[in-house]
Amino acid sequence: MMTKFKSLHPVLWTESWEETIQFYTGILGFTITEKNQIWKWASLQRDGIRIMVSVPNAHESIVKIGFTGSFYFNISMIDDFWETLKDKIEICYEIEDFEWGMREFAVYDNNGYILQFGEAI
Repeated sequence: MMTKFKSLHPVLWTESWEETIQFYTGILGFTITEKNQIWKWASLQRDGIRIMVSVPNAHESIVKIGFTGSFYFNISMIDDFWETLKDKIEICYEIEDFEWGMREFAVYDNNGYILQFGEAI
């Protein structure tokens, strides 16, 4: 029997834990499903998408908080979402249509992580 991967739940490391939770809940519309004040860890979800945010702990040996890529969200009604976000957060690139058949834009979260949003044209 072959192992089956069922989901991926990225953990975003942050030194600004409460601010990060507020960004994802207050601006992007995620909800808190679990929160542990002692561990400084929280699980957030929206429409079946789940991410976790955490202050690094002793089990994680990191030199610098960051990510060398971006998080890409496939969404619907991208123009409406763009209109609700564009004046509230730092823009990486504005909404546009791309030759690969996607309408996209990208923003930075409060930690500098790049969040891309796309919808098939």
